[in-house]
Amino acid sequence: MRLAWLERTRRPSAGRVLAVASVLPALAVASWLLAGLPLLLAGWFRPLPTVILAAAVLVVLCRVALTRLPDLDATARQVGGVFGVALFSLVFNLVMHGEQLIVRRDPATYAQYAIWIARHGSLPIPRQAEAFGGDDPALWFRSMGFYDADGAVVPQFLPGPPMLYAAGEWLGGLLLTPPVLGALATLVLAGAVARLAGARWAALAALTFAISMPILYTSRATFSEIASLILIFGGVALLHDALRDGAGRWERAVAGLVFGLAVLVRIDALRDVLPVLAFGGLLLALRRGFSLLAGLAAGVGLGFVAAWAFAGPYLEYLSRSVGPLLLICAVVVVLTAVGTAMAGRLSGLRLPRRLPEIGAGLVALVMLGLAVRPWVQTVRREPTTEEDWLTYEFLRVTQKNNGLPVDGTRLYFEDSLYWVIWYVGLPVVAFATLAAVVLVRRLLREGAPFEWLLPLAVIGWTTVTTLLKPEITPDHPWASRRLVPVVIPGLIMLAVWGLAWTRERLGRGGRGTRWFGGAAVVLLLAPVAFTSIGTAFTPIERGERAAVQNLCASIPSDASVLIVERVTAERFTQVVRGTCGIPTAQVRRPRSRDTPSSEDVLRLIEGVRRAGRTPVLLAAEPGQLSGYGPPRHVIALDTRQDERSLVKPPDGTWRLVVNVWMSLP
Repeated sequence: MRLAWLERTRRPSAGRVLAVASVLPALAVASWLLAGLPLLLAGWFRPLPTVILAAAVLVVLCRVALTRLPDLDATARQVGGVFGVALFSLVFNLVMHGEQLIVRRDPATYAQYAIWIARHGSLPIPRQAEAFGGDDPALWFRSMGFYDADGAVVPQFLPGPPMLYAAGEWLGGLLLTPPVLGALATLVLAGAVARLAGARWAALAALTFAISMPILYTSRATFSEIASLILIFGGVALLHDALRDGAGRWERAVAGLVFGLAVLVRIDALRDVLPVLAFGGLLLALRRGFSLLAGLAAGVGLGFVAAWAFAGPYLEYLSRSVGPLLLICAVVVVLTAVGTAMAGRLSGLRLPRRLPEIGAGLVALVMLGLAVRPWVQTVRREPTTEEDWLTYEFLRVTQKNNGLPVDGTRLYFEDSLYWVIWYVGLPVVAFATLAAVVLVRRLLREGAPFEWLLPLAVIGWTTVTTLLKPEITPDHPWASRRLVPVVIPGLIMLAVWGLAWTRERLGRGGRGTRWFGGAAVVLLLAPVAFTSIGTAFTPIERGERAAVQNLCASIPSDASVLIVERVTAERFTQVVRGTCGIPTAQVRRPRSRDTPSSEDVLRLIEGVRRAGRTPVLLAAEPGQLSGYGPPRHVIALDTRQDERSLVKPPDGTWRLVVNVWMSLP
């Protein structure tokens, strides 16, 4: 009895510490989403109930998922290296974090979305037309990232990331939340690497990941990609642990749930988790139960509920890509069901003797095809929708700034493999390809290593589909975010496995391997650091928090704000409405003009006065306000923004000037 007590109370090994620490972030994110979504649906997304419910859910998930964690056979030094890299990521990105609050692109949209639900606990956002004297055809309540639909303002995107960032808003550090998630993502990747490639490679993989420019970029602003990464690779680690002894039924359900909740963060994650569906069918055929599929269905189902409840206009906007994705999902569901039902008959089939070599050769051919793609294809899209035309004009301006031939139909998607090479280096891509070739050959020849089947499927499927159709405006570093959830971490994980395999082969051949560790460090880190150094030490959009605070302080508390100029309206409508807490609308403009008619403005001013409120006008230049009252300069921001590079990795930042003038008629 005394020995048993000592066994229970002894200090956990370093490997077990890493095993726990590398799945806790995914469980914590999942718990917060599981608690936050029903509260948001009920209009009760408030700090106290959310924290209490999330803590209870986390206890349950940990009770299930952490019961049979492996000892990762890691030394204290190796685990210390992983935690050191995570701490470096946290501190470095906290120091260099951005301040994207003025709505120009997605991070500020997510930030304003988070601010609204943190302060109000519900959606959609009221239009507050009564503050302007009632509805008027000249009033527009929409703005960039925020739709006017069904009598209310509906934010773009799914609510998963804003719910996470709302926690930072409650703690007074909204803009500091992304570095925390970036550090947690580093731990998650290190844990997945330790499980699948060996703990000795975990710290090197984590450091390569942490200093890659797209990871730095998305760890400094309120993007969705890092949270999606935590759930996907956390799911990989959790499922790996659940399959070790074949008895982890509930553990497999938790892993499936974590995978599925990635859809609540990004609708694109539906594509990323498709291999999990097929793998769940395989487990069902192997009589390992349906728990993985049940968990996956629950997580994806919650994502669909959130999309239906909060993101209808956004899904309609994405219909051109979401429609085919849903069709692919339906095909995979049918094939999985048919394959599972026919598993007994299919098990007796004899596969071609050369199938392992054929599969390995196909992997190499796919990578070769992506490499030669720029020489045989130029991807273009003729504009057909309003969004297409906006992208068309954006690309023409960006091409002029880059000194390139002007062609707004070009999308540069054919260069996508070279985007990856920019950010992780040719050695990572080469060793990742080698690893994929070897692993595919082994899986088709021996059915082993089975633990690599799902990670390889997720990484391979998502990498190929993402590189074929990135579906993003192709300026960098902006476009690099597409590589963050799976492509970059997945290739790094494969690359270190390829390095481990190469080291083992060299050792078998009687060649010395003492030099190998140092060479691996140089091969992985040098190219990544070379690309990242150009932007790593330059925070972007600093000063926006102070500028927004000054704007809010300048507006009377009983005001109703009318924005009478296009650019200011797109950037500041939700900022004033959400951050300042002031009813705000823009004044309708004719298509050919950036400013509305004075008759509309004067009529709306009188409507505000009839409502018993103070009319306030905003615009970008004093001349746009001079006809209504003396203008006052309330924002004069001169800062830095992302570079917009189309054919080479970004190596600097561009100037950003924002001016806002205010008038009280």
